[in-house]
Amino acid sequence: MTAGLFRIIAYAFMLVGVFFSFASALGIIRFPCVYTRIHAGTKALTGGAVMVLIGAAIYAPTWQSTAKILLIGAFFIATNPLSSHAIARACYRHGIKPGTVYRDDYGESLSNRKKEGKP
Repeated sequence: MTAGLFRIIAYAFMLVGVFFSFASALGIIRFPCVYTRIHAGTKALTGGAVMVLIGAAIYAPTWQSTAKILLIGAFFIATNPLSSHAIARACYRHGIKPGTVYRDDYGESLSNRKKEGKP
């Protein structure tokens, strides 16, 4: 493959990543409750950042740079969902209710744990 084709593929990945990041920002602004905003910030932004990093890894001049960029992507994939889950759980435990809920299994479990004296 030629360098020009690699550059086009890298730019395509970066463009898709920018689209996902824009969709994430739009979701954070437009969604009604904190939980849907966390969802938008986690799913779309993780995908967008990883796509941009894949494009940067393809565009990188050396394999050392590519390895570092891919490690950063793995860090994003591992930590972003964990941190958003922790934030959502803290919001729920502090009484912030979701906008529309039809069934709340976690609420029943949480009330049972409080009755037993567990945190």
